[in-house]
Amino acid sequence: MLSLAAQMLRFRKGGFVATFLALAAGVSVLMTCALLVESGLRYHGTPQRYGRTVAVVADRDMTVTRTMLGEQESTTLTLPERGSVPGSLVHRIAEVPGVAKAVGDRWIPVMAPSAPDTAVTGHGWSGATLAPYELVAGSPPRADADVAVDSRLADAAKLRPGDRTEIVTGGRTLTLRVSGVVEAPAAEGSGSALFFTDARASRLDPRPGRFDAIGVLAEPGADTPAVVAAIRRAADSAGATTYTGADRGLAEEAEAAAARNLTVQAGSAFGGYAAVIIVFAAASTVGLSVRHRRRELALLRAVAATPGQVRAMILAEVGLLSALAALVGVPAGLAATGRLRDELVERHFVPGTFTLQGGLLSGLAVTAAVALVAFAAAWTAALRTTRIRPTEALGEAAVDRGLGGRTRLVSGLVFLAAGVSLIGLTGATGGDTALGAALGMLYTFVLAIALLAPWINQGAARLLTPVLRTVWGNSGYLAAANLRAGARGMVAVLTALVLSVGLGGTVWFLQDNLQRQTEAQSHDGTRAQHALVGTTGLPASAADQARRIPGVEAATGVRRTAVIVRGGLEPGTALAQGIDPEGADRTMDLGVRSGNLEALDGKNTVAVSASLAVAAGWEVGDRARLWLGDGTPVTLRVVAVYDRGFGFGDVTLGKATLAGHTRTSLDDHVLVRTADGASPAEVSAALDRVARQYPAAAVTGTDRLTAELGADLAVSAWLNRMLILVLVGYSVLAAANTLVMAALARTRELSLLRLVGVTRGQIKRMIHAEQAGLLGVALAIGGIIAAVTLSSVVNAVTGERVPYVPTLGWITIVAGTVTLALAAVLLPIRRVLRVSPVRGIGLRE
Repeated sequence: MLSLAAQMLRFRKGGFVATFLALAAGVSVLMTCALLVESGLRYHGTPQRYGRTVAVVADRDMTVTRTMLGEQESTTLTLPERGSVPGSLVHRIAEVPGVAKAVGDRWIPVMAPSAPDTAVTGHGWSGATLAPYELVAGSPPRADADVAVDSRLADAAKLRPGDRTEIVTGGRTLTLRVSGVVEAPAAEGSGSALFFTDARASRLDPRPGRFDAIGVLAEPGADTPAVVAAIRRAADSAGATTYTGADRGLAEEAEAAAARNLTVQAGSAFGGYAAVIIVFAAASTVGLSVRHRRRELALLRAVAATPGQVRAMILAEVGLLSALAALVGVPAGLAATGRLRDELVERHFVPGTFTLQGGLLSGLAVTAAVALVAFAAAWTAALRTTRIRPTEALGEAAVDRGLGGRTRLVSGLVFLAAGVSLIGLTGATGGDTALGAALGMLYTFVLAIALLAPWINQGAARLLTPVLRTVWGNSGYLAAANLRAGARGMVAVLTALVLSVGLGGTVWFLQDNLQRQTEAQSHDGTRAQHALVGTTGLPASAADQARRIPGVEAATGVRRTAVIVRGGLEPGTALAQGIDPEGADRTMDLGVRSGNLEALDGKNTVAVSASLAVAAGWEVGDRARLWLGDGTPVTLRVVAVYDRGFGFGDVTLGKATLAGHTRTSLDDHVLVRTADGASPAEVSAALDRVARQYPAAAVTGTDRLTAELGADLAVSAWLNRMLILVLVGYSVLAAANTLVMAALARTRELSLLRLVGVTRGQIKRMIHAEQAGLLGVALAIGGIIAAVTLSSVVNAVTGERVPYVPTLGWITIVAGTVTLALAAVLLPIRRVLRVSPVRGIGLRE
């Protein structure tokens, strides 16, 4: 059978090329998603600065447990602000038998102006023993004015022992003397380090009495498993986590856990969506290829081939194509993932130490999955022909009989009803839950269309018959007859076109709506005219100085952070801001729906967005339980519910609540409102003088602040857009494949029409009429699905009932679909019409 299957591949190149393209592209897309997941699961960061440790105790994530339908479920989330551990834990761990030394390590955000492109973190000198760092020049820091730098920073800034250098930390510039240069093996993509004295590092740390992590060194010959077990017991009692082996990198690199979660979640989510599309596309392409060979398969049956032999031959063909697709698709997926990894690093989605790992398991799993889909589609398509007698099969090969069984009809109606029900679920939820429900709705509707397509095609053909006859005359009559007769055969074409339009019109435009809503809310809600912005952060004194400027009505320091909330169906991270409540209503308008923002005072109050309030079930006066960015649990009274959550974050806190719970305790910017009648030039000049007192600070207009927010959103949305573009591209490829195959399979049909007197011009007009009818139906159904899905999710997420659809966007989708369909049909038909009708009537389908 393999030999016969190989010969079939040689003599049926057209159909097999289309099938190969669908399978190879499917393998490539899934390989990219699978390799992202595999690499994420294998990635643990790089334990460079903790290279000598036997264990690292830190607090990098938290687990939230909830009860769903009587069962407990747990969700682990990365802490947005790097949790810390109490200083008392250092002494308890140091007393564990077998521990030689326990060192509390501080990570202090710093910036070296002499090497602005080098990422640097500050530490106390005692932390240098954990790497280990070796002193290669000079001496350790012994006074507050001393600092030791690693060799990479020294090379970048051209520093030597005895030089003086500036270091920015805590919103101020320190002038320090380089006491020495240290060196340690460095991982590619990791940052540099500098070391203060332990006393100076303690004063610079915004979280006094606590450490970022505790590195543990074991005594020579100690029983490592026993020591680690004792350390873990001590850490558990303090609510911290013990990291050992490769996991020490997760404690060292704050970005490692976030990168791991991002790649695993993105790969899994888009891999799932891609799998659904590939099932549609591969199954349609393989099934259509087999259906176009019904006469050939029936002839094999007539010359004594058994049903089992015919099915075995088809499966052998699909197996060979799947193997060829894997040989091309897997390397293509590897190359695409490598390029994607570089782009993720460049856009700071993942750290430079993130590498692609594995590939063998991903390649095998993806190849098996795509092959299984192809086998199932081929088996199903061949089953009808091989189950009946050869003479009946030859007759059935000429004409499609029936639209489908009752099971297919009932299943389609069930999926249609499920899609309608998901509209209500999308409207009742918000955030990621609403987005997931909307995507489920999209695929449910598409599956319903795929099942109901024969009846849809026939009904549309009957409705369009008068229109087609009026516009195209007799050619329109033939087109309508063809659409009715081929209602079942055009299922794959309709499904692929609907999927392309529905997916592109839903997910792509959703990003436009989110970005537009965020920018609009930020612009409309900002009442200040100026913003004092600090690249390295601004201390509270900056806002105090701005308030004292003559002509300034109000100045509000804003600190960006994130919190963890248990709202909706599962816990999640919500963007938050800490503000100075006094005068905040004059610099920003959050669109308060209920309550009063002026009541936001002290450490026991919070204001939340309307979408979060609905998801969490909070109202003004309720006690809201949440966790700050470092994992500290707080219970706060809700004093206001506001509408502009996209522009300002879902949670607004007083800065007193955040004190000691963020990495820097600095403001990101200060909003400044000028009083009526004040001189804008004088206020700007005074603000410039304030800005010059702080490193890397500047005065800008709030419009520019909103523009920068939009640019940040565009970068954040890049990954979604890129993966969505791949999925839409694959859907387009599937649609083109099915259209080309359907067109090439009409050689005998069109030759017969020409033999009975139909001219080439009439045939072309007939094809144009058919495509107009098919495209009209596909665009209408796909557009309706996209409109329902997009409006549902936008209403749930942003509260806007009418989604924003860029004119150029919908023109691109419509024009692209029409151009694709016409090119994929007219070019093959032109080739078919070049064949003489006498010769064409005798060719294979």
